[in-house]
Amino acid sequence: MSAFVRREGILHAEGVSLAEIAERFGTPCWVYSRHALEEALDEFQSELVGIEALVCYAVKANSNLAVLDVLARRGAGFDIVSGGELRRVLAAGADPRRIVFSGVGKSAGEMELALRVGILCFNVESAAELDRLDAVACEVGKVASISLRVNPDVDARTHPYVSTGLKENKFGVAYEDALPLYRRASSLSNLRVSGIDCHIGSQLLESAPFVEALDKVLLLVDRLAAEGIALEHIDLGGGLGIRYRDEAPPTVRDYLRPILARLRGRRLHVLLEPGRRLVGNAGVLLTRVEYLKPGDVKNFAIVDAAMNDLARPALYGSWHDIVPVVRRQGPVRPWEIVGPVCESGDFLGRGRDLALAAGDLLAIMSAGAYSMSMSSNYNSRPRAAELMVDGNQAHLVRRRETVEELYALENRLP
Repeated sequence: MSAFVRREGILHAEGVSLAEIAERFGTPCWVYSRHALEEALDEFQSELVGIEALVCYAVKANSNLAVLDVLARRGAGFDIVSGGELRRVLAAGADPRRIVFSGVGKSAGEMELALRVGILCFNVESAAELDRLDAVACEVGKVASISLRVNPDVDARTHPYVSTGLKENKFGVAYEDALPLYRRASSLSNLRVSGIDCHIGSQLLESAPFVEALDKVLLLVDRLAAEGIALEHIDLGGGLGIRYRDEAPPTVRDYLRPILARLRGRRLHVLLEPGRRLVGNAGVLLTRVEYLKPGDVKNFAIVDAAMNDLARPALYGSWHDIVPVVRRQGPVRPWEIVGPVCESGDFLGRGRDLALAAGDLLAIMSAGAYSMSMSSNYNSRPRAAELMVDGNQAHLVRRRETVEELYALENRLP
C-alpha cells in the first residue's frame, strides 16, 4: 500500500497532511515515509528467508542518517562508494561487518579507514586498485577481503548514464581480464579473495539482463573453483527499477526467482545492493507555486523548488509525477513546472495538465532516491529540509540550510 494517500481531499504521508508539513517546515522540503522504507526492505528480506543473504542498501541513493538508521535497525547492510558514505553509515549505527565498499576511485585514505573499522569486503574495480589496496593493507597490518567487480558486457537496457555493465563503461574489470586478476589477487599476502561482484546498471525494468549477467559470472565462478580459488559470496549488485510514470518493473519475487534458482546448490552467500528500489517511492519533494506565467506558446508555473533540488529531470530527462496536495477546481491547462534557477534546463515537469493558482502546493512524487543526495547549492540556494513521517508524527531529520552556512568556509581577501 502506498504511504502517500488522500484523506478528505488532502494528500498525506502516512497519517500526516502534507499541507500541515509545508505550513510547519516550509518549502521546498523532502518528506519520507518510514513505513514505506521498512516495507520495501521487508519485500527483499521475506524472499530471502532460509538463504545466506545480506541486503546492502546503496547509500548513494539517499544518505540521510534517519534513512540509514531505519534500514540498519531492520537488518540491512550497506553498499558505499566513498569515505564520506562510510562515515555516514557508521554515524547511523551500522555494523562495519555489514558494509561493502564499491567505486572506481578509492583513495589510500579511504581504504585505510575501511580497513581499520573492519568492513566486510572491498569490491575492487581495477588492477591498479588491487595493487594499492594490497600496499595499504600491508601498511596498516590488515588483510583486506576482496571481490572483483566483473563487467560482464551485458546491455542493461536503461538510460546510458546509469548503464554500468558494458565494455565502454568505466566500471569494473573486463570479463576476459578477471581470471588472471583473480590469480594475481590470490597470490598477494595482504588480500583475501572472498567473492565476486557484478552490477550492470540502474532503473532496470526487466529481469532478463540480471539473469544474463549472472550466467556469465557463474561460468567464471566455476573456472575459479577449478583452479582452487573457492569464493564465499556472490554480490549481484542492485539496479531493480521502480514505477515513476507507467513503468511495470518486476516484483522483487519475480526478480529474485530466476536468480535464486541458478544459485541453488551452490555454497555462496548472496549479497544484493538495492538503492532506488528501497527509497525511491518512499519520498516526495514538496514545493509551492510562486508565480503563474501563461503564454502563447507555453504556460509556466514557477515553483520554489528547482534543478538544484531535483536534478534528475534536467540531467536524464526523467519523469516524476507532479500532483496537487489539495486539488483545485478550475480550468486545466498544460503547465511547464519550472524553478527559479537561471538555466533553461531548470524544469521539474513539462506539459503537466493541472488547475493551478499561485500559492498552491505540489508534491513531486517518487523523489526518495537520487534527489537530496544529488542536490546542490547552485545560485547560492540553501538545500531544503528533510522530514521523516512515522505514523502520525513528522520528524525533522535535516534542517534547512541557511545562506550564511553556504559561505561559512570562505574568506575574503585581506
